[in-house]
Amino acid sequence: MEDQLIKKIQESTQLHNKNNITRTKAYLHYYQNQQEIEWAFLASMVSRNAGWNMTDLKTHTYRQLLSKKMARFLYMTYERANWFIFADAFPQLLIYKHSVLENRPLFHLLKAFHVSTFMMKEWSHFWIYQDKKRLVKAQIINEQNLIEKPVVQQPFFKWKVFHSLPYFMQDRIHLNSVLFPTPSGKLYGLFIKKFTDVHQRIKIGKRLASILFSPRLYEGFYTFAQEVEPTGKRQEYERKLHGTFISSDSLEDLFPTIRQENNVHEDWSVWKTVSKEDWKEEIVQPKEIGELFYKKRGLIRKVANKKETFFKPLSK
Repeated sequence: MEDQLIKKIQESTQLHNKNNITRTKAYLHYYQNQQEIEWAFLASMVSRNAGWNMTDLKTHTYRQLLSKKMARFLYMTYERANWFIFADAFPQLLIYKHSVLENRPLFHLLKAFHVSTFMMKEWSHFWIYQDKKRLVKAQIINEQNLIEKPVVQQPFFKWKVFHSLPYFMQDRIHLNSVLFPTPSGKLYGLFIKKFTDVHQRIKIGKRLASILFSPRLYEGFYTFAQEVEPTGKRQEYERKLHGTFISSDSLEDLFPTIRQENNVHEDWSVWKTVSKEDWKEEIVQPKEIGELFYKKRGLIRKVANKKETFFKPLSK
């Protein structure tokens, strides 16, 4: 029976890890049925943002600023990181779901999916104590450490992307962001900086969770997620902003499906101890950032237009 369950989970994970859209939907569907696992909703909203960032690369502005090669490298970075996280996290979510259904912990099965010993202990802790806030932090810590070596420090991404001038400039002006829209069109979230620092990524994740589950705003975020089908297009929320400002086709129309594999399974928690800082609670007061986000995008658009005036668009 357990072998059959493992196979079923493997097949489901592979099916839903096809692309950004399928991942975003899978996380949200899971959360709708297991709302005690708050990380699933956070993962769905962050995944939705990754889709917006991917389609941005095909907009007129970014085509003027980035070569086709650089745009492809950035897309591969988004896709690889999110694929890695889903491949690790979704089996965890499904094993918890089946544990609930069978009314007994099945976390020993996590070994079959190469899940870290850190998370195996944390799931057992959650099963006993039902500490939702601790589990969210543990999942953020786990997934950010998971992608550190195979993505952030992987030589290709490290030198081709994270040490490139376009990435450096985006990081300097804090252009990258995670936005949480509401049905009224207000945008909350954070601007992302120092993505290559694993402790900074963990801190950002905890702060995003604090915003997403803010008692004052949560219902609006959740309503938006349920009512608006993910497409990768920023029009998902821009339709509430009295105009379209960053126009693109849907993600699935712009990018082909990439078949990915992970042939190196390494338990990061064997050689690394989680710091007290990573466990520290991060509580922030949510602020609307939509106006500032579009001011930054307007600046980038002006730079791109000047570049188009004086230079031929980059194509190599």
